Amino acid sequence: MASHEMKSTRLEALSDGVIAVIITIMVLELHVPEANGPAGLWHVAPRLGIYAFSFVMTGIYWINHHELCRRTEVVNYRVLWANLLFLFTLSLIPFFTDYVGEKHFDSFSVALYAVVMLITGQGFLVLRLTLESLRKRRGEVIAKTDRMETVKHLGCLALYVAAIPAAYYSPLLSLALNLSVTLIWIAPELGLNKTEACMEQHAAHVAHVFPRDSR
Repeated sequence: MASHEMKSTRLEALSDGVIAVIITIMVLELHVPEANGPAGLWHVAPRLGIYAFSFVMTGIYWINHHELCRRTEVVNYRVLWANLLFLFTLSLIPFFTDYVGEKHFDSFSVALYAVVMLITGQGFLVLRLTLESLRKRRGEVIAKTDRMETVKHLGCLALYVAAIPAAYYSPLLSLALNLSVTLIWIAPELGLNKTEACMEQHAAHVAHVFPRDSR
């Protein structure tokens, strides 16, 4: 093992701890309503909704982070710094989740929330590309699914960009765009296995129709 490379276990342990703290901070911002009965619960329903959304998004990042780390056993200092950048952007989510609730989902707060989601997505993309660069330098083959995930990631960033101005037209529309990204990333390989299978089937069909010259 090269001197500037190390096992990824400490990176995973730090990331798991930070993400656990992020989720804990978010739940601590939830407070019991003053009013009793269904009316009181209905009053805090929007705050519960944005908390649930942020919780699920944080959980999805944790799952995809685990999936990235599974693909390599070693990291270098570039990966460590990229991981710290991602964790920093992710740690902004609790504050802006609470901010949206405090400002009653007005256009500015929802736009800021979309900006934070965009920044967090960019942070994770930097980590993804840094890990792929390390794997290439080590002579590892980057799978088709990895490349398709990167393309999907860029598409999701475009949705976040669209969600920022959409907040001034309709905060609900902006949140719906954010939610669409959550649905896309509900699993690390959502839709990718099927796409890859179709590509392989098409390649096999082409090879059958146009066989290579065996001479």
